[in-house]
Amino acid sequence: MPLSLLHEYRLDDLVVRYLAPDDAPDQPGLMLLPASRRDEVVSFREHVDSAAVLNLPAMWLPVRAWSVDRLVQLHRREDPAPAGFSQGRTLRESKSAQDLRCIAHQAHCEGGVTRIETVLAGEAGLRCVHELSHTAGERMVRIRTRVANEGAEPITLEMLSSFSLGGITPFAADDAPGRLWCHRFRSVWSAEGRPEVRSLEDLSLERSWAGYGVRSERFGVAGSMPVSGWFPAVAVEDRVAGVTWGARLVQPGSWQLEVFRRADQVAISGGLADRELGHWSKVLQAGDHFETPEAWVTVANGGGDAVWERLLDGFNGVQEHWPETEQALGVIFNEWCTSWGTPTEENLIALADRLQGSGVRYLVIDDGWAERPGGLPQQNGDWKVNAVSFPNGLRAAADAIRARGLIPGIWFEMEVCNPGSKAWDETAHQLYRDGRVLQVGPRRFWDFRDPWVIDYLEQKLIALVRDSGIGYIKIDYNDTIGVGCDGAESLGEGLREHLEGVLGFFERIRQKIPGVVIENCSSGGHRLVPSFIRATAMSSFSDAHETPDIPIIAANLHALLPPRQNQIWAVLRQSDSAKRLVYSLAATFLGRMCLSGEVHTLNAEQWALTKRAIDLYQRVADLIACGFSTRQGQWGNAYLHPTGWQAVVRLQRDRQRAMVVIHTFEGTLPSAISVNLPQGDWTIVDGFSDGSNDIALAKAQLVFQNLQRLSAVVVVLARDRVQEGLVL
Repeated sequence: MPLSLLHEYRLDDLVVRYLAPDDAPDQPGLMLLPASRRDEVVSFREHVDSAAVLNLPAMWLPVRAWSVDRLVQLHRREDPAPAGFSQGRTLRESKSAQDLRCIAHQAHCEGGVTRIETVLAGEAGLRCVHELSHTAGERMVRIRTRVANEGAEPITLEMLSSFSLGGITPFAADDAPGRLWCHRFRSVWSAEGRPEVRSLEDLSLERSWAGYGVRSERFGVAGSMPVSGWFPAVAVEDRVAGVTWGARLVQPGSWQLEVFRRADQVAISGGLADRELGHWSKVLQAGDHFETPEAWVTVANGGGDAVWERLLDGFNGVQEHWPETEQALGVIFNEWCTSWGTPTEENLIALADRLQGSGVRYLVIDDGWAERPGGLPQQNGDWKVNAVSFPNGLRAAADAIRARGLIPGIWFEMEVCNPGSKAWDETAHQLYRDGRVLQVGPRRFWDFRDPWVIDYLEQKLIALVRDSGIGYIKIDYNDTIGVGCDGAESLGEGLREHLEGVLGFFERIRQKIPGVVIENCSSGGHRLVPSFIRATAMSSFSDAHETPDIPIIAANLHALLPPRQNQIWAVLRQSDSAKRLVYSLAATFLGRMCLSGEVHTLNAEQWALTKRAIDLYQRVADLIACGFSTRQGQWGNAYLHPTGWQAVVRLQRDRQRAMVVIHTFEGTLPSAISVNLPQGDWTIVDGFSDGSNDIALAKAQLVFQNLQRLSAVVVVLARDRVQEGLVL
């Protein structure tokens, strides 16, 4: 096969290869390999030799079987549209992408970071720089693309990839029938992160018999809620080789990913949503430049779970920039499911009295603290404290909370305003689309490119929080603006610029209020993307408050954000049985414990059980913060009516401690449930349950018997330790 290896780099346990056809050495592509599998790569077949192909006219032969995916995929408005039945499906493989030629390649390492830059030149003065970087100790690489117009005439981009990874799979000489599987995560309100695994054949990504006609599965989200529909993550697994390639996108708004095929090998690429999916285009005037958001890319021995766990390395070190109070996993109480939007100074003090000394760190005042002049549920935007509910002002309530040893928090939906507020009529400072104020239901949206908006929110949010002694801000966001807004060369570019301003305001809050803790919430989990996760100390996992699928959703998200930042609801009711309380509380061990509900009216036995959970949570917080997870069980397809059981095993990095969180659901349960543990001599050293379950160790298995439906158990284990008199 006439294919050349141009450059190869070893980056910890990854091998990065730049390859090109012998007849086009200046058109490189990118391949990733596990270092342990480097020598198992096979030679691709040169031509397709099926009977159907060989019966074609001689002038159409030979049909080449392989191709090299280009480092950068882009499309200019000036290009002819790509052929192969691609219109409306993909803008990859356009003329501008095909015309790019490598003119320079260099690598350098400084401070433990390796940067590999490949410079590509195209027609009309187009210049691209493909940057791949790796930080020592991480199991992934970061890729982004920079473009510049060095010509005399404007260039209009309609698609530009952050990354493009080809050569999947290098362990099969042919088109790898039946062995390639695509991993993704669907996501909708209150059912976030549902894993989906389908064969490439099921997705109609089998190569065509003659190599003509593209195969593309392009998917993504258009709007300001980047996890409304899909998570920006994809992986392709070679189940015969036992190797999986995967990627995640970082940007806070519209995005797209593609699984693409024309020849034997598969490519995955992605970045900003293009003109077709996200109404995005970008005009580069002479001398202009533009940089894509980065993508995180890796390859792993194993399946999808191995890839997702490696990609979590992208969050390494983020806690170093958090406030001191967040260096441990403080427990949160949010009163939303207590007052349902009617907080008062009186009921907050009652809650604080109950929570004092319990181990809870934050008491968060949710929606309803601000005036609603028309009495409507949503009438925000002016952010004036409700004098009826808080007759002594917000500062007095915050001081009362602090006096009881808790950090007061407050809720804002800072990016929008509602009817009935004076802010509603400030249309000169709001987003527009097609010349009209952009309104979604009862919401209009501030334009974060407008300095007036920044000044307004500095007074309404930053000054209020600082002057009131608030230490925690829950920033909510409860609808998407859709494909974009006016004010730039395209709706999608307007959206990108606006969200860049939103993230900038998050940073402004941190600078103006040192030590403040920020929670990322967007109708629960609609902004669970790296850009927002990294900008905040915690993220709400979902708006699932009291549903039986809470542990399922929480476990889904172990693949997508660190559990230490994954805030999970446990709504406690006076009517709850001990079994129900344990079910709710145990789910929070899959992330950050966030309590709500009627804790101030729980009886002594209920409150004692709750405090037992809080105490155990604090003892295992280090394991939650730094470990890795596996999941076992069968829970059915209907999240609101789950059947069977689920067990999540959280193993400490040094493999000396483990925690198992098990939940049972509806349906017929087996007489015993066995949870596999890593090999070793384990001892049960701690735990939490309602006392009705039989738990035993049998070799490398934890065996649960007599489990009831909708029950839960938390078990903590250690190697080579003995714990006497333990009662779960």
